[in-house]
Amino acid sequence: MTAEYFMVLGLLGVAFFAVAGALLGYEKNISGFGVVVVATVTALGGGTLRDILLDKPIFWVATPEYLYSAYAAIIATIFFVRYLPHVNNYYFLLVDAIGMALFNIMGIEKALIGGTGMIIAITMGITTGIFGGLIRDVICREVPSVMRNEPYASACLVGGLVYAALFTLEVDYIWCILGSLFSTVFLRLGSLKWGWHLTIFRKKDFKNQGD
Repeated sequence: MTAEYFMVLGLLGVAFFAVAGALLGYEKNISGFGVVVVATVTALGGGTLRDILLDKPIFWVATPEYLYSAYAAIIATIFFVRYLPHVNNYYFLLVDAIGMALFNIMGIEKALIGGTGMIIAITMGITTGIFGGLIRDVICREVPSVMRNEPYASACLVGGLVYAALFTLEVDYIWCILGSLFSTVFLRLGSLKWGWHLTIFRKKDFKNQGD
């Protein structure tokens, strides 16, 4: 694991989540500075909570390049939407899935660097991956994706387990990243395309039961 890889993953994750936040702000007809707020919270929220829980310096304060990446992505998205006003929801779903997958990996790696065990690292990956999107959805008055019965946090969990398995097998670091990234994105987008659902509790139908 190299610092360069970690930095690149972080910058990409922040950028993708900033784009996702800006696109949802556009869809909800949020104008002006509100779009910047939603996008920035989306991009930085998960990593901020992770660093607080790990008792580490807040990543975008210690390394301002992450903040620059978020702002650059927001500006690029605003120009993109201006020139392509009919933005398909597919763009939001794609960048949100990729951003979540990248932040999931970042959370796992930062926890491992901090000396935690793999179970805690996977939990930190899930926290990093979903928290920014959770805040974004609440601000935009959406039912948070993590609260729906479609794979979201569970996609992060699967990605974390794939990372852990490859890490345990001592495969090359790049394959740990790619394996986790692909599995998370595939499960998230696959659930939206093919209607996969994750239902833990099933309510009994008392109407069809006799006395």
